[in-house]
Amino acid sequence: MNKNLVFRTIVLSFSTLLLIGCSNNGRNYKNSSRATGWSINDKNGGFQANTDYKEQEAAPGLIFIEGGTFTMGRVQDDVMHDWNNTPTQQHVQSFYMDETEVTNLMYLEYLDYLKKVFPPEQANYRNIYYGALPDTLVWRNRLGFNETMTENYLRHPAYAYYPVVGVSWIQAVEFGNWRTNRYNEHVLEQEGYTQKGAKYNVDAESTFDTYTYLQAPSLTYGGQDDVIRGGKASERREKANTPKASTDNPGGGEAKDIYVQMKDGIISTTKYRLPTEAEWEYAALGLVGLREYNVYRGRKKYPWDGAYTRSGDRKTRGDQLANFKQGDGDYGGIAGWSDDNADITAEIKSYAPNDFGLYDMAGNVSEWVADVYRPIVDDEFNDFNYYRGNVYTKNAINDDGTVKVLTTEDIVYDTLENGKIVARNLPGEILQVPVDDNETYLRTQFSESDNRNFRDGDKQSTRYYQSFSDTDNPNDRMYDSPINKISAGEDGLTKEYDKANDRTTLIDDEVRVYKGGSWRDREYWLDPAQRRYLPQTMATDDIGFRNAMSRVGSKSTKNKTPRN
Repeated sequence: MNKNLVFRTIVLSFSTLLLIGCSNNGRNYKNSSRATGWSINDKNGGFQANTDYKEQEAAPGLIFIEGGTFTMGRVQDDVMHDWNNTPTQQHVQSFYMDETEVTNLMYLEYLDYLKKVFPPEQANYRNIYYGALPDTLVWRNRLGFNETMTENYLRHPAYAYYPVVGVSWIQAVEFGNWRTNRYNEHVLEQEGYTQKGAKYNVDAESTFDTYTYLQAPSLTYGGQDDVIRGGKASERREKANTPKASTDNPGGGEAKDIYVQMKDGIISTTKYRLPTEAEWEYAALGLVGLREYNVYRGRKKYPWDGAYTRSGDRKTRGDQLANFKQGDGDYGGIAGWSDDNADITAEIKSYAPNDFGLYDMAGNVSEWVADVYRPIVDDEFNDFNYYRGNVYTKNAINDDGTVKVLTTEDIVYDTLENGKIVARNLPGEILQVPVDDNETYLRTQFSESDNRNFRDGDKQSTRYYQSFSDTDNPNDRMYDSPINKISAGEDGLTKEYDKANDRTTLIDDEVRVYKGGSWRDREYWLDPAQRRYLPQTMATDDIGFRNAMSRVGSKSTKNKTPRN
């Protein structure tokens, strides 16, 4: 009896192992090539790859937003009568987004770095730091006493965890680029590839840039090899990739693959950036809270459930669910009453998050998004990861075939139409140039480098368009926005404002969308579908921003199977 039981147990166990092996192919597909049958990562050589890559982890400050389909645009009455966000069905890929708005403290860390690496005392670097400074004068009002915020809001510790304001769209983009590099620089040091403490000992000629490291690693940190390969993991990597001495090769060989590459999956190859308008609106709605299997059970007017702005919970009944203006002259209610507990901006996480775990997606401050503004969302052309603003570039190549890495002598400054001077590039970066015919020839997806006005504002869209006429006349534009001129001379900047009386719009390729209501707005603007625009060079006291990051790999972080 016992012998039969033992025999059955052995047979059952063996059968189970066979079934498991068949069901997942024994995972051999990850250890041998499905193309050639050769072993992958063989000690004797051959193709080497990371076959044990884990899912992408959320970078600091970010939380995971699982993508999906949703109705983008407003479905309530349009009291402004502009009909610029007609509902369209869109699909957004999974991504990551900042849990909160970027705070004053986060931005001060950025300014501190720029001041140390690019000292403003040196004339060549002065405008790098000053070009990144928020405009604290946005708090001033001709008939208001706001000097307290003008002098204290950015730097006083009382406002450290309040959202940064006075930042233009251009400045917000540069903050994301800086944040990407500092994060990856930290990862390489933590993983033991670069010299410990290297990030604290850089100057303008020895900075770290993520994409320079991936494409020309020996040129990062100013080419300091002891810094670039100064970690223990780097030493082990070099040792493992150095060919051993043999009869045919007594001296061994030179080490290969000594730097971290994209295929290793160690550093983030997607960067901190501004979210697209579709991503921001999708994340703000948080429709996942109304999901039942593969459908949404209802609509949301705001990032929270219900159609009202006050809490219905017993303990917090009557409290406002966001920081916004409740009426003329009413930014925070009467003294001693439980309202939104703020008159200007509020500290982050002062209100409950939405169903994705994001804070202040309505109220507090409006937020920049990446898109160039147009009155329509062209869903007829694209309904997947919709975004207007693509300007495609490529790496500049030297005569010897290497990428051109910028030095301190290559810094180029742009003078914006408002007179501010900002750095177009920074030392250590790879110079970017527009794509040309080599990339666009016989392509169906794109034909130009700059696609900001594609299908809405291009030459063919204007009412003046005729195939046989000259449409380069600036007065024959579809969007005849003002053209302000600014030039530098011996006596400083000369500003020439557009004094034309026949301009009909402020829309051009330099205006960007901002989303969400703010502490200055009435509840109408709290609807995530609302959209407004502002020139990318301007800043206000009620617009901030948060970063997003694209996800690589699977759509979901959980294993799910379709329901039959």
